[in-house]
Amino acid sequence: MSRALTWPRLLPAGLALLLIAGCGGGGGGGGSSTPSTGAPTVTGWSQQAYVKAPNAATNANFGFSMAVSGDTLVVGAVGESSNQTTITNGSTASTDTSAVSSGAAYVFVRNGTTWSQQAYLKAPNAEQGDKFGISVGISGDTIVVGASSESSNQTTITNGSTASADSSASDAGAAYVFVRSGTTWSQQAYLKAPNASGGYNFGDSVAISGDTIVVGSAYEASSQTSVTNGSTASADTSAPAAGAAYVFVRSGTSWSQQAYLKAANANAQDLFGSSVAVNGDTIVVGAPYESSSQATITNGSTASADNSAAAAGAAYVFLRNGTTWSQQAYLKAANAVQSVSFGMSVAISGETIVVGTPYEGSSQTTITNGSTASADNSAYGAGAAYVFLRSGTTWSQQAYLKPSNNNAQNGFGIGVAISGDTVAVGAFGESSNQATITNGNTASADHSLSSSGAGYVFVRNSTTWSQQAYLKAPNPDAKDRFGYAVAVYGDTIAVGATGEASSQATITNGTGASSNNSLESAGAAYVFKRGT
Repeated sequence: MSRALTWPRLLPAGLALLLIAGCGGGGGGGGSSTPSTGAPTVTGWSQQAYVKAPNAATNANFGFSMAVSGDTLVVGAVGESSNQTTITNGSTASTDTSAVSSGAAYVFVRNGTTWSQQAYLKAPNAEQGDKFGISVGISGDTIVVGASSESSNQTTITNGSTASADSSASDAGAAYVFVRSGTTWSQQAYLKAPNASGGYNFGDSVAISGDTIVVGSAYEASSQTSVTNGSTASADTSAPAAGAAYVFVRSGTSWSQQAYLKAANANAQDLFGSSVAVNGDTIVVGAPYESSSQATITNGSTASADNSAAAAGAAYVFLRNGTTWSQQAYLKAANAVQSVSFGMSVAISGETIVVGTPYEGSSQTTITNGSTASADNSAYGAGAAYVFLRSGTTWSQQAYLKPSNNNAQNGFGIGVAISGDTVAVGAFGESSNQATITNGNTASADHSLSSSGAGYVFVRNSTTWSQQAYLKAPNPDAKDRFGYAVAVYGDTIAVGATGEASSQATITNGTGASSNNSLESAGAAYVFKRGT
């Protein structure tokens, strides 16, 4: 299971302070799940690899999205610009740059402690500006990649290796499914929404668990407030950017749509579907611009119709019974206020959900275990993450996570990921110059490298969460945005740095990284391993 998300185009007040030039317009965060085996007993994290694209280029934004499953890592590069329309199995990639921001995804595998590239994935209908790789997900031998600006008007699924060459519906969006046989990857399906329309950005977010895929379409415009089970979707366009999510299932090698998910309180500009996650029969969908002032959880199929707290945000939990999906809960932050974008990132593992809120404004530097959260708003854009737990059919908040070096504009929560009792949280705006990992519950108070970025690891022991590590790149630099995307599987964490600027085009296995800065926003990914 994995998830990823994209930055909304509609920005809350103050967001300009967090955005960095050359960001590429997207967000990160990929999570993955593994069976919970109880609280981790080892505490030492170290860097295992520094991963670069073999065709590293300026503004490729490699590391924009990522997901990990077992010994396989997939990394999206939304700004990659080759015109290639085939998959390359192996360690190479096209150096063509004639299709700006067509996008790409790269597959890496681990053998022992050594990482190498296994494939370079491209869409068969790759075109300039498609943003293939804005979101990625992986489960076993299946990968799903979103291309939110793909522009065909097709409204059906194509099972197989082809895709529409039509470009009459700008930014309609698409998702592509790839499968591995041995060491060879091929395309299995091309997914489109049945109500595909220009500007819907289907593929903003994607997630996969086994034979189930969920795709977010944050700018879908119907005013429907119920779930449609089956292969249809509303053609209504009266609620611009209300958003939707679509569920697809695989039977054999064929994919079909199983459901069309809408929020019970769908409203224009909510951006429902900006983030999605799936684990088994449970899906969570983020709506970071939902605007109710409710500060409690609603278990059941309803949601608040209040709109007094613009961009407070919400997350919605859906459950499958047989082939039927229904809303199980409506999650809100315990300190919900306007413009914090709760639900910008979501992740799920088993009975636990984590929700990121990168503009939350409290200056708290400790974790609150329980159902409360700070009402302080003195550090706008500091960010927070919230952990929710299901008991039976009831969801409750278990913890409110804050980093030990919390600071305004850190963007903590831009990416979240969970695997069992381990949570990873990215803070792309964190600004310390530290170039080493801190194992434990402390973090640097330095602020000399603006938006160098950081990652944080939290672990659960019974019902109590604590900070286990503070992750930094060995080559931090201003505007690297390390932490823009995060992914976790067991004892492995991957962190993306979309603004990293080295020209290196090879993988470094071990603890090093290039200090070269000749390719602005080429991007990089870093793999960390927890010791035994």
